[in-house]
Formats: sequence, structure tokens, C-alpha cells
Amino acid sequence: MRTRNIVLLAIFVLMALFAWRNWSVFIEERPLSLFFTQVQAPFGLVMLIVLAVLVIVYFLYTVALETAALLEVKRYARELLSTRKLAEDAETSRFTELKKWLEEELSGLKAVQPAGLETKLQDVLTRIDQAEADLREDIEKAGNTLAAYIGELEDQITGQDSHSPPPR
Repeated sequence: MRTRNIVLLAIFVLMALFAWRNWSVFIEERPLSLFFTQVQAPFGLVMLIVLAVLVIVYFLYTVALETAALLEVKRYARELLSTRKLAEDAETSRFTELKKWLEEELSGLKAVQPAGLETKLQDVLTRIDQAEADLREDIEKAGNTLAAYIGELEDQITGQDSHSPPPR
């Protein structure tokens, strides 16, 4: 429970104790003015019921607000994950096309000048493998960064964030 809910619950319990200790005063009937008419009713009991209704409405509003925020975070997370998957697929596709083109070029060069080309071919293939490893590492870093941002956003919305927001 959040601190404000605990404080409100404590206030509610204290008011219930107060009402219980002073119940005879609470149920004492008095004339109440309703602008156009007057009625005999226990004023303390009327006010206690109004207060209880307001507290219940506040709790329901808080629950609805938190639920809406969590659903929105979930929707944003789904959108971010689908965008991430699309970006990864696009990078993989581009890399595959580049590798295919380079292999075609290398095979064409090998057919034209076979002497000494084997070492150059190995060198190029080594660089391609290095580029692939770097690309995978960059994609993993981007994924980790995205996951961290999603976690921070969720912490801020759920109120579990222990850090102050960065200055803008």
C-alpha cells in the first residue's frame, strides 16, 4: 500500500473510534435545514455517512487510476517490443543482403584473379564475422537499454521509483 492510502486508512480508523466513543452524540436528533425545508435527523450520523461515502469513492478512483496507468504501460511495452522486433528483423535482413552481395563480389574477384585472393578472401570473411559480432552486440545493448527504459517508466508510474527524475 502507498503511504497516502495508509494515512487515509489510519484517519478512517481514528474517525470510527471517535464515532464509537461518542455514539450517543452522533445519533442525537437535531433539526437540519435543507434550504427549502427542515427535517429532524441525527446530524453526526449524516456527516459520518457522507464521509464514509467520500472515502470509498476516493479509494475506487485511486484503484481505477492505477489500473489505467498500468494498462497504458503494458500497451507501451508491447508497442516497444514489436518495434524492437521490427528493427532487429530489418538489421538482420540488411546484414544478410550485405553478406550475400559481398560473397558474390568475392566469388567474381576470385574467378578473375585467383592468385593471392584466398588470403584476401579470408581477411574479408574475418571482417564480415567481426562486423556481425559487433552488430549483434549493438542490438543486444539497444535491447538492454530499451528494457531499462521500460523498467524506469514502469517504476515511475507504479511509484516504486527511488530516483528523482532527471533535470530537463
